[in-house]
Amino acid sequence: MIELPQRTVFNRRIPKQKFYDNLSINAELKRIFVEQINAIYWRNKISPSTVNIAVGETVSEIEVIEIRLNQGSLDKRVLQLIDREIPYHILFLLMYEEQMQAWIGYKEKSQGSTKAFKPGTYYHTEWLNANELSLRLDGLNMDAVYEGFIRQIAKERLDGMPGGDLKDAVARDERRQKLQREIAALENKVRREKQFNIQVELNGELKRLKKELEGLG
Repeated sequence: MIELPQRTVFNRRIPKQKFYDNLSINAELKRIFVEQINAIYWRNKISPSTVNIAVGETVSEIEVIEIRLNQGSLDKRVLQLIDREIPYHILFLLMYEEQMQAWIGYKEKSQGSTKAFKPGTYYHTEWLNANELSLRLDGLNMDAVYEGFIRQIAKERLDGMPGGDLKDAVARDERRQKLQREIAALENKVRREKQFNIQVELNGELKRLKKELEGLG
């Protein structure tokens, strides 16, 4: 279970219409809000005033947003929209029937703005029974709490990253994910290619990409 101090409890329902009526979104994203989401709740506010943890250099608060779904998946663009519009870091809890899934995005401030954030890579758990999803509130400041949530949710995607800070670990993971996609696409291309000389050229590129991937750990 995700057990947070009682002082963090907020439990306020946010009408989903606030997002698609008050923001500039296209018809497709509005349809996704209507069809995929049943209700949105602001469950917790994790901040120095509610958990007695020092403010961080980049993270001042973490909001826990619960999204109850009408189906077993949610278009990631919904999370990106909410992350862009709320000027704090967010831990998302998706609920469908008796199952729960935690999502969190690596979120940086947009250049030239003091409030807006640019959501980046998202990490998520598997679908679990609500009592099986466990996250710890660890850290001496809000930056560390946020990093702890990301690493707990990302697990092996960031566990294997040697040293460095969270930004470096996420950047390496993004590069690794991109390389894996490029390798899979190139392998398919090699299998389809009939000309030997082109196969040799493609295999050379494939070898280079695999070597770079191995270097990332």
